[in-house]
Amino acid sequence: MAHRPLRIGTRGSPMALAQTGMVRDRIAAAHPDLAAPGAMELVVITTVADKILDRPLSEIGGKGLFTKELEQALFADQIDVAVHSMKDVETWLPDGLVIACILERDDPRDAFLSPRAGRLADLAPGSRVGTSSLRRGAQVLMRRPDLKVVPLRGNANTRMRRLEEGACDATLLAIAGLERLGLADRAQEILPVSEMLPAVAQGALGIECRAADTDLIARLQAVACPRTTTAIAAERALLAELDGSCRTPIAALAAIDGDRLTLDGLLFLPDGSAHWATHREGLAAEAAAIGRDAGAELKAKAGDTYRTRLQ
Repeated sequence: MAHRPLRIGTRGSPMALAQTGMVRDRIAAAHPDLAAPGAMELVVITTVADKILDRPLSEIGGKGLFTKELEQALFADQIDVAVHSMKDVETWLPDGLVIACILERDDPRDAFLSPRAGRLADLAPGSRVGTSSLRRGAQVLMRRPDLKVVPLRGNANTRMRRLEEGACDATLLAIAGLERLGLADRAQEILPVSEMLPAVAQGALGIECRAADTDLIARLQAVACPRTTTAIAAERALLAELDGSCRTPIAALAAIDGDRLTLDGLLFLPDGSAHWATHREGLAAEAAAIGRDAGAELKAKAGDTYRTRLQ
């Protein structure tokens, strides 16, 4: 660490750079030796997901396309850590890599943006809602089957520009991302979780590194949030039980109050025509077990429908 800067890998989108800047600043605040000029270096890496924007993620390999090149850079010792939106991290990590820490979660909710309506409920029948998220699309259609869901990919700025250009009548974005970009005022409505349950780990940032870098992992604990880490463990355990991917519309949100944890989960058909719900409460110390049990319940409820239409 004394001989070279801490190399922080990031995607090059405005959102990713803003998030990585936040992480860098928190590390610097926790470790004064890393606050000196040149002590940390941002390394921008372009991922497949940044290059292919004309097809849904579910068709080109899933959300792992946001992280694959960053993980390859870790294995190649081109970077020391990679910063990810935890909702983009695949359910299972490659051998030799770990999520060293998860920072305090920001608002996990989704925001509604539209030049034509102040609320999702106010959109005219037949309006086009642009999104690349099967989860968002399924929940839109579940509540408003009179709307049309159309593909819309790209970073947040690109999607907002395409909305302005008329590619769709409305879109949905994570409010945490808009806040990090200083664009929260673009949201017409922040949807309550009772209407739009978030993606697993939405609003949380994680730092990935090599499992062998134990000293670095120990240092990164200074910016970790134990409450968020526990909540995300429950959500990701639910996801793992369902073998979740970008091809499977799944939503989950855990909350912690003292030593207690609550977990809500939803599994959908992509067209919103059917969904299955679960709610769990228990000890926060048993977060992963609670998540696995909730996921098993959803799988059992969906039964043959899950096996034939979702996997």
